[in-house]
Amino acid sequence: MYENDNATNTNAVGQHDHDGGLQQDLIVDALRDPRRRMLLGGLLASGTFALIGGCGGGTDSVTDSSGGSSTTTTDTTTGTTTTDTTTTTDTGTTTSSCIADPQETEGPYPGDGSNTSNGAVTNVLTISGVVRSDIRGSFGSATGTAQGVPLTLTISVVNSNANCAALEGYAIYIWHCTRDGTYTLYSSDVLKENYLRGVQVTDSKGQVTFETIFPACYSGRWPHIHFEIYPSLAKATSYKNKILTSQMAMPKDICTTVFNDATGYSASVRNLAQVTIANDNVFGDNTAAQIAQQTPTLEGSVAKGYTGSIVVGVPV
Repeated sequence: MYENDNATNTNAVGQHDHDGGLQQDLIVDALRDPRRRMLLGGLLASGTFALIGGCGGGTDSVTDSSGGSSTTTTDTTTGTTTTDTTTTTDTGTTTSSCIADPQETEGPYPGDGSNTSNGAVTNVLTISGVVRSDIRGSFGSATGTAQGVPLTLTISVVNSNANCAALEGYAIYIWHCTRDGTYTLYSSDVLKENYLRGVQVTDSKGQVTFETIFPACYSGRWPHIHFEIYPSLAKATSYKNKILTSQMAMPKDICTTVFNDATGYSASVRNLAQVTIANDNVFGDNTAAQIAQQTPTLEGSVAKGYTGSIVVGVPV
């Protein structure tokens, strides 16, 4: 989309003919007594017996030593036990919990060499110092610092075509607006600044961690963070080499708290009230599964800042 400024899991449960459980025992006992046969007929007609057969069962969840978890369910009607297991790898990502992130627009302010600002091509990727974890301050000849609620975000880049295996050595470039809703390198108030932009290379776990601020909500868009994925740091110098362009959707509850309680975000309160994920011109046509993956999990407070994580699935 443009930016203006069933999988079903089925568990087969086996049932032995010689063991019908509680329901069968009750039926056999009732048939031995004429008075009970009359009661049985009424129960069967009303469907009450069907409920008896479905009430049994128990579930136990355990966590194994590798960090994975399993859920064991016992059906007391059949005596059958089934176990569903989720395994967490040493990469920090769950082997069956990712999909490919959708391609999204880079928007009008990418700073990756694909467009111009103030009459000149703007490419922050070629400036020395762009590779950094803390993107709150400008680099190179610029000296400004972004103000806002601190946000520490760990991004796991994984192969959505290979059981979410970690992608080591890939470069990720992120950028987003200020707490005022403007973009460095493009907006007149921060034209000479380049903060809230940065590149990092994924480690053996496919991860990078950025320190930034919580982005604002500007008119017409859901609060978001832009990012591009490159196959290597050497390739991360021009938009022509990117293999994925997408965006993160900030969680609504955190947005509401930050915008209402933090200094400098007052305009975002009104803007957030006028947009939803469903009518956003970027996220609006995405599936629920895509939005779930595109939304980082965050915790914290306005006073202490927020920390969180997100998985980015790349089909390589």
